[in-house]
Amino acid sequence: MSSSTNSFGAQGTLSVGDQSYEIYRLNTVEGSETLPYSLKVLLENLLRTEDGANITADQIRALGGWDENAEPDTEIQFTPARVIMQDFTGVPCVVDLATMREAVAELGGDAKKINPLAPAEMVIDHSVIIDVFGRPDAFEKNVEIEYGRNKERYQFLRWGQTAFDDFKVVPPGTGIVHQVNIEHLARTVMVRDGKAYPDSCVGTDSHTTMVNGLGVLGWGVGGIEAEAAMLGQPVSMLIPRVVGFKLTGEIPSGATATDVVLTITQMLREHGVVGKFVEFYGDGVTSVPLANRATIGNMSPEFGSTCAIFPIDDVTLDYLRLTGRPDDQVALVEAYAKEQGLWHDPSVEPRFSEKLELDLSTVVPSIAGPKRPQDRIELSAAKESFRKVLPTYVAHEEGDAGAASSFPASDPTPEGSPDGQNGGDKPAEVDSPERATKKVPVTLADGRSFEIDHGIVAISSITSCTNTSNPSVMLAAALLAKNAVEKGLESKPWVKTSMAPGSKVVTDYYEKAGLWPYLEKLGFHLVGYGCTTCIGNSGPLLDEISKAIQDNDLAVTSVLSGNRNFEGRINPDVKMNYLASPPLVIAYALAGTMDFDFESDALGQDKDGNDVFLKDIWPAPADVEATIASSINQEMFAKDYADVFAGDERWQSLPTPEGDTFDWDGESTYVRKPPYFEGMQEQPAPVEDISGARVLAKLGDSVTTDHISPAGAIKADSPAGKYLAEHGVERKDFNSYGSRRGNHEIMVRGTFANIRLRNQLLDDVEGGFTRDFTQEGAPQAAIYDASANYQAAGTPLVVLGGKEYGSGSSRDWAAKGTRLLGVKAVITESFERIHRSNLIGMGVLPLQFPQGQNAESLGLDGTETFDISGITALNEGTTPKTVHVTATKDGGEKVEFDAVVRIDTPGEADYFRNDGILQYVLRSLVSKK
Repeated sequence: MSSSTNSFGAQGTLSVGDQSYEIYRLNTVEGSETLPYSLKVLLENLLRTEDGANITADQIRALGGWDENAEPDTEIQFTPARVIMQDFTGVPCVVDLATMREAVAELGGDAKKINPLAPAEMVIDHSVIIDVFGRPDAFEKNVEIEYGRNKERYQFLRWGQTAFDDFKVVPPGTGIVHQVNIEHLARTVMVRDGKAYPDSCVGTDSHTTMVNGLGVLGWGVGGIEAEAAMLGQPVSMLIPRVVGFKLTGEIPSGATATDVVLTITQMLREHGVVGKFVEFYGDGVTSVPLANRATIGNMSPEFGSTCAIFPIDDVTLDYLRLTGRPDDQVALVEAYAKEQGLWHDPSVEPRFSEKLELDLSTVVPSIAGPKRPQDRIELSAAKESFRKVLPTYVAHEEGDAGAASSFPASDPTPEGSPDGQNGGDKPAEVDSPERATKKVPVTLADGRSFEIDHGIVAISSITSCTNTSNPSVMLAAALLAKNAVEKGLESKPWVKTSMAPGSKVVTDYYEKAGLWPYLEKLGFHLVGYGCTTCIGNSGPLLDEISKAIQDNDLAVTSVLSGNRNFEGRINPDVKMNYLASPPLVIAYALAGTMDFDFESDALGQDKDGNDVFLKDIWPAPADVEATIASSINQEMFAKDYADVFAGDERWQSLPTPEGDTFDWDGESTYVRKPPYFEGMQEQPAPVEDISGARVLAKLGDSVTTDHISPAGAIKADSPAGKYLAEHGVERKDFNSYGSRRGNHEIMVRGTFANIRLRNQLLDDVEGGFTRDFTQEGAPQAAIYDASANYQAAGTPLVVLGGKEYGSGSSRDWAAKGTRLLGVKAVITESFERIHRSNLIGMGVLPLQFPQGQNAESLGLDGTETFDISGITALNEGTTPKTVHVTATKDGGEKVEFDAVVRIDTPGEADYFRNDGILQYVLRSLVSKK
């Protein structure tokens, strides 16, 4: 790391104990004292990396003199301290780095130049699938299957671990990336090359924001930007607006951290925080435990903000000690934070652009669903809400949002809020006192018989980092299980139950508290340490139940302690997904149906025949606190993280390739060399206008990256399934799209192939289909097959979308797949932040319809031919504000409009001119040779 030009004289030293560190003092910049915590972290970053070219004294002055009331317009370059990845998004990062090594060599450069310049750490946590559940050997069996399926990927990652400097891998079966990050990897204050500075990170998972709970500024980026950050490229951004969120009061008995998070998610979605920082402040912050802070920070993508950060205080230090951080590190964090004005002082209110406030004592038990995390439903209204939306699911008329829109505090946000943060259309609602019902008898292989119906809970899963990092909700769940078992209650036989903790520490404290037997009695056996149900790795339902659901077209539900419940995400058999706290996940397994009122409906009877209600088994907060105090200690963290990168015998015995460049296996169906750099020259070709383009897909509002990017199981009759079959892979070994992310051939075939995608070029068709205008009569075809025909004919493609295009996870393949399908431009009403920048990073042009217009108002139906002119201004070094779009209908009638160019910063313009971010980095490295 080169030295700063130090034009503010900020460089100085800080002594802590017998150590001395170089630091960059914030108080040398006018206005720094009253900045929000998060902007102070950015300010230090600019002081330390100031080079007079990319990072200038003017940027530093602009940040110090930040006008909290202004709309963002000042670009800065943020250089994260480190990069964190999970394996789904991380494998393609390493694939691209390996490919770049070869490309550099081909352009006459040194392959070893391609190396992470910032520490990069990967946690393999997204590959475990719940194939086996409800039995003592579930964990062992699932890990065994995981290694069998992923051997090629894991060998490749082991090669990367040895070939690249500053790249470390946490092997499978260890924990969830964000929990491992807060419990072990996060430094809070970083030390490198004798300098001390605030820890910051970008991650290839949108829930990287969980680390905000520790005072670490970080957020999710696409894999594309993560690769650039690893290679020393700063993240280009505008100085954001900062929303101050004041917390007062304390959580009441009966409510949990999950309920707080769902309440905050709904409040912030309604307020509108896309592209903004959220920062928590006030007296109430000091009473928020670190685990709750992490739970709140984790949900930042669900409310749409870039980050959701808590400042450093004694609670932070206590957590660092508990999790086994060395004493000298804790001492440095305290001294540095106090020296730099980064220590939380509740009496000082920073400048904020906007303010919200929540009295924690007003929080009530809640769930969210059936398909968006911001659609909170008070638990007391859950049954009524479910009954109201059920008919629309039974009739396949869910609408765009699927919110139970008239229920407590779940109204979508108003239209026209920043970056299109509206809630989408409300579903058709059917008011009926009677619920839709269709009872179907099922007999399992073991002889058990029962009836299932619309609304059964088919999956009940404690999963995802949001909650598994939080002992208060995890131990509440276990104590509720104990109380239920002691009352003689059982989970319903049709519920697929699972427990996937975020780290081995959870297992340790369950064992120490003696609570595992009760969880197991209800079927909540350990199934793996990883992101399972929350990312679609729920695994199959029992064959008999799956068949009954499919044959009878039942609308069934899942309940999970996760953070995402988008359509088609959790399981192909499940239409309605609800987020809930871990204790409520278990309660719903006992109830067995979403058509249940916990206040008036009994969960069962005790041995004396008395009705048992949820209130009879809900653990008292004092019992939860006492269990936390007696069962969690520092030794657990020290033991579980002592050798975290070493892995078990399975990991250590994997044969590992060697060498600076990777020896690609031409037969591999997991890891293939992608075509991004084929034929690449040292100088980029001029940007060209788009002519004669066809519409590949015309989509509605709230299309998420889950709709675009391949995820979940690979169907046999899909283009990806056919590709695997042609390459000799048996159906049982197809694995998931996520696990095959290192093979572009699979991923491009799965792009826009979500089973719930509705392409408006077709009437009432769901899935990855379009009309192929290269064929006579423009018949229906798989999107991939149509794309192949268009590319063979030399026809460029565009995608039309509505509001909030690309919301959800920052899936790099939503952009990579779009590019490889031959899409040159995406025209929408509004974009989610990360997906827009990822499209630019892959050389795809993001455009917006004129304000207040959309495809419908302009009379576009997707059958037109598109010409887009004015992009070539980029060749002169200027970014046009708009480009002219001419859409010509079959009869020759023209629709013309000026689309807004969403290339928002000069850095993004450079990436686009180079046809992508990786090409830009590669050329800049070669030019320095």
